[in-house]
Amino acid sequence: MAERPEPWLVAIDIDGTLVSDYGTLNPWTITEVRRLVDSGHHVTIATGRSVPMTLPFINELGISPEFVVCANGAIIVRRDESHPTRFVRDTVELFDPGLVLREIHDTIPDAHYAVEDETGLLRYIGWFPETGVNMHTQKMETFEELLTDQATRVVVIAPNSRQDYFTDVVDMLGLHKVTYSIGYTSWLDIGPQGVNKATALEKVRERWGIPRNRVMAIGDGRNDIDMLEWAGEFGRGIAMGQAPEEVRNAASEMTLDESEGGLPSALATLD
Repeated sequence: MAERPEPWLVAIDIDGTLVSDYGTLNPWTITEVRRLVDSGHHVTIATGRSVPMTLPFINELGISPEFVVCANGAIIVRRDESHPTRFVRDTVELFDPGLVLREIHDTIPDAHYAVEDETGLLRYIGWFPETGVNMHTQKMETFEELLTDQATRVVVIAPNSRQDYFTDVVDMLGLHKVTYSIGYTSWLDIGPQGVNKATALEKVRERWGIPRNRVMAIGDGRNDIDMLEWAGEFGRGIAMGQAPEEVRNAASEMTLDESEGGLPSALATLD
């Protein structure tokens, strides 16, 4: 009998990587993920989504990773078969978003604001897209109702479609006490300082005992840049074909677009 290969840690982003913009999952992806798990590799998810909006994809893939990274690294959940969802929160990074919220609100008062807590509840004012990214939402009446001293994530959506809308705002405000990433459109994700998908995955890697040269991460968004740089330093950081230029530049490899089977094509390169 042939010996199993040394295991890899394989971290997969959800939106635009694992699933399409319509939330559909390629059957070929399921086949490749299960093949890797059966071969002894550690396949997990690393996403900006909350825990409740992540776990259904774990179930759809038919896998049971020991650890899953949510909320852009602010939350790591651990498998616990005794829990109704089969996962419990293992590591939670919280921050006080009050100051940065007030500063951005003073600068862009007509933006849409949302604050997410560790349970996955996202409270917002104005408008928040009904994309399925977070269905655990609660619309608030006033900006002051968003102010809390414990959050895992803040989302600011600018009132126009300019992709670079936040660049000057971020420079002006000097968001040095938080971690931020700017999305495809005028969408700003803010999290605890020094916390991102890469920092969380490094903790997972250490606990699994995987060498740094046996990590693979695949993503398409600006919140994946740290993760792709981390993976590509010694292992494989793979950008989806449709990723923005700065995401592709952060990666060590490229794959096809999501619509062309980019994720399963990349997974198929592992034995």
